[in-house]
Amino acid sequence: MSKKIVSMQLNGKTVEEAVEPRTLLIHFLREKMNLTGAHIGCETSHCGACTVDIDGQSVKSCTHLAVQCEGSDVKTVEGLANAGVLHAVQEGFYKEHGLQCGFCTPGMLMRAYRFLQDNPNPTEQEVRVGMSGNLCRCTGYQNIVKAVLHAAATLQQQAVAA
Repeated sequence: MSKKIVSMQLNGKTVEEAVEPRTLLIHFLREKMNLTGAHIGCETSHCGACTVDIDGQSVKSCTHLAVQCEGSDVKTVEGLANAGVLHAVQEGFYKEHGLQCGFCTPGMLMRAYRFLQDNPNPTEQEVRVGMSGNLCRCTGYQNIVKAVLHAAATLQQQAVAA
C-alpha cells in the first residue's frame, strides 16, 4: 500500500509524516510521534481512553484515520501543560483526586478540556452529561465531576485575572 504524506499542527507544532492510508490516528500518535498519553482501550470508540482534540472537537482516535487530520489542529494530553505549568483540568484532577489507576485519565482530561471550552460554567449535571462518552472503571465518577468543576472555577478565575 502506498503511503500518503499527512501534515497537521500537533500540539502547536507542524508535523509532516508519511503514513499508510489505513493508519489509525491512535497508532500514528503513539508509534510515529511517540506521544503515548492517549491510550488504546476498547478500539471501538466506546471507552474514550484515546480521546484527543481535533479542530475544536473531542475525537476518539482509535476510530479516526491519521490521513483525516490533514491540515487539522490536533491536541493531545501532552499538549495541555504550558512550559511545565499544569493546565487547569490537569490541576483539577490532581487536587480533587479524579483518577485511580490512570488508564482513562488522558482521555478524561482531553474531554474535560474541550467540554470546558464549550461550556465554561457548567452545572454538576452538565458535567456528568458532557463527560458521559468517557468511561472509568475505578472512580465512580464523583471525583471526576469535582475535578471538572474545580477546573471550571480555576479557568474562570484566570479569565477574570487576565
